[in-house]
Amino acid sequence: MSAVEAGLRGSAVAILILLAFFHLRDARRTPSARNRALFLLSAAGYAVCSAPDFARLDAPLGFPLLVASLGVPALLWISTAAVFDDKFEPSWGRGLAWVGLVVLGLWSIFDSQPNVTIAYYVVSLLFVALAAWHALGGWRTEPIDAGHALRAPLTVAGALYAATIMVADFVWPGSTLSAPFSLANSIGLAIIAFSAAMCGLRIAWHSPPAVRASPDGSIQSGMAAGPFRISPAFEEQETALSEALRELMEEQKLYRQQGLSIGDLGTRLGTPEYRLRRLIHRRLGHRNFSSFINGYRLAEVRSALADPTQARVPILTIALDAGFQSLAPFNRAFKAATGITPSDYRRGCLSRTSPDTR
Repeated sequence: MSAVEAGLRGSAVAILILLAFFHLRDARRTPSARNRALFLLSAAGYAVCSAPDFARLDAPLGFPLLVASLGVPALLWISTAAVFDDKFEPSWGRGLAWVGLVVLGLWSIFDSQPNVTIAYYVVSLLFVALAAWHALGGWRTEPIDAGHALRAPLTVAGALYAATIMVADFVWPGSTLSAPFSLANSIGLAIIAFSAAMCGLRIAWHSPPAVRASPDGSIQSGMAAGPFRISPAFEEQETALSEALRELMEEQKLYRQQGLSIGDLGTRLGTPEYRLRRLIHRRLGHRNFSSFINGYRLAEVRSALADPTQARVPILTIALDAGFQSLAPFNRAFKAATGITPSDYRRGCLSRTSPDTR
């Protein structure tokens, strides 16, 4: 491996690891950041494993890096869905999809069965196609701001690049590990890593201060100065839209409508979908529309579970009345928000309100 290629790959790995660190730092505030961090670390593993003369199984970290690199397509799909799919929810199924892809890849390496190798590449391309599909869906939606607008095209470009590498590696086995293809691959990895870093910086620069709605409906900012400015006209529009949204949710309880989409809500409010997304994301501080709606639904469920007069009402009935479509997504959302199951929550609340029988 030439010094130029070593420098390019080293730079790509350093950038990807640094980006993963920042995403992990924000994981509590932004749940999807954890998925992006795992993908970035996996991509860094691929940048190392795809280098010429890399002894994947002889090096101390060879096997973990190999596992990381084999799972890149699945993690690309998961991380992209977490960003662009409003209905995304973490699930064991997605994790098992990643495990299955890694196992398939290891099988193809150790057993060298043509059918297994074909299966690995086909499944990998399927994951990459799904990632591109999610990103294209986000691209069609008018972006929150100029910084976030870069995520979709960058993701699509990354998916196309990954597909090209996989097709080339399948058609010409070993070509990605030899010159001049290896050098071209290192250049591509460096460009994508640098572009991702620039996208992250642009998002950070254009992101507004932490803006929240106070009880009186006014906008409060956590920063006095910054590159983002809120004009009086914009503030007035956001305040009016926020009040109309609050009325629909709190007074008309529109969140109870099963299958409610952001498009439906935008139609009711007479506002473009992108404005509603911007309000929910920036001002109200929610990761996406699903998080916003589930907040109201979970608040109603918690109130019902703590009500002694509803102690005999089935939990499923309470969840469906609040707008959840089935029990499994409700249980996941409830446990993610409270840390305990709905049954344990009800039991704890009712035990505190029961009369003293001593």
